[in-house]
Amino acid sequence: MYSPRDRRPRAWLFAAAAALFPAAALAHPGHGAAHGFAHGFLHPLLGWDHLLAALAVGIWAGQRGGRTVWLLPAAFVGATLVGGGLALAGLNLPGVEAGIVASVLVLGTLVATASRFSDAAALALVAAFALFHGHAHGAEMAPGLSGVIYGAGFAVATAALHCAGVALPTLILRRRESWVRLAGAGIGLSGLVLVLA
Repeated sequence: MYSPRDRRPRAWLFAAAAALFPAAALAHPGHGAAHGFAHGFLHPLLGWDHLLAALAVGIWAGQRGGRTVWLLPAAFVGATLVGGGLALAGLNLPGVEAGIVASVLVLGTLVATASRFSDAAALALVAAFALFHGHAHGAEMAPGLSGVIYGAGFAVATAALHCAGVALPTLILRRRESWVRLAGAGIGLSGLVLVLA
């Protein structure tokens, strides 16, 4: 049995998620031209590929523990902003869609297998995937609008997804490694579906 104290973090997490849903319901579906902070914020939440990859980074960071709990999400957000800047500057990044799909498949697999390798390699991998995600965000911003405001929106949303991912193993799955791995397998399977689609 859990005590009422054990339920508080879970209730807080569900309340935060519920607060995001009304805004998402008012948003346009899909990945059309985006503008402003609100559209930047909603872009990672409305695309399953972006949402699952960001969650997987958070889950993997929480699963690894130590300093990677904040390093991996920080690397992803930072590289996402760099990728967005490249797109806004008109610099093409080859294989963006393939990189995004691969990120969902690979990151989900890393969680499912509880992969452990050096922090430097994990940071490099996460940052490389984030460049693709950021480029896609930047490329879909409507022309003539503030890239800084739009970029702030998708950075905040991505960081929020990372936080939810970090919280998943501890607050929701109660550190049950098999459940955490199952969540990773689900994300990886989604990536496989995206590859085949």
